Amino acid sequence: MRSTTERLLLGTATVLMGLIAGFFYAYACSVMVGLARVDDSTFVTTMQWINATVRNAAFAPSFFGALAVTGVAALVAYRHRSAGRAWILAAFALYAAAFAITMGINVPLNEQLAAAGPAAGIADVAAVRDAYEGTWVAWNIARAALSTAALAALVCAIFRVTIRLSEPARTASR
Repeated sequence: MRSTTERLLLGTATVLMGLIAGFFYAYACSVMVGLARVDDSTFVTTMQWINATVRNAAFAPSFFGALAVTGVAALVAYRHRSAGRAWILAAFALYAAAFAITMGINVPLNEQLAAAGPAAGIADVAAVRDAYEGTWVAWNIARAALSTAALAALVCAIFRVTIRLSEPARTASR
């Protein structure tokens, strides 16, 4: 990556990817682990409230921005034949898969949970939980792994670009 804009894109993509990978990771290793230990009504009510409030101005930049900025960074890197272009493209593909899982599996599950209504009014709250929890948790782990792999790919791109940028300086100093 030759220009300041390209480096800013890569840096921004990496930060956004770190935020969203951390978000999915936190659910995988703490939120859902804790909720696994509560009663069915508490689980359903809590997840309904989390799902109703997660779409906000703090979440949107990482969730949507990681995909958009990484995609733009990949296009720019390929146009300029950046040393890190393959890593950036890999990061984009990995996070695109996590994004697709979210939109195709986790969000529909969240919508089904919301449609069940308040936990207090659900005749068989345990059945509603059973239909939701295992599948949601498994796919969240998948998107946590994919977004973490995307973050690692972006870090590799940074190393690749940094090494490439520093090579002429080392050669010149010999």
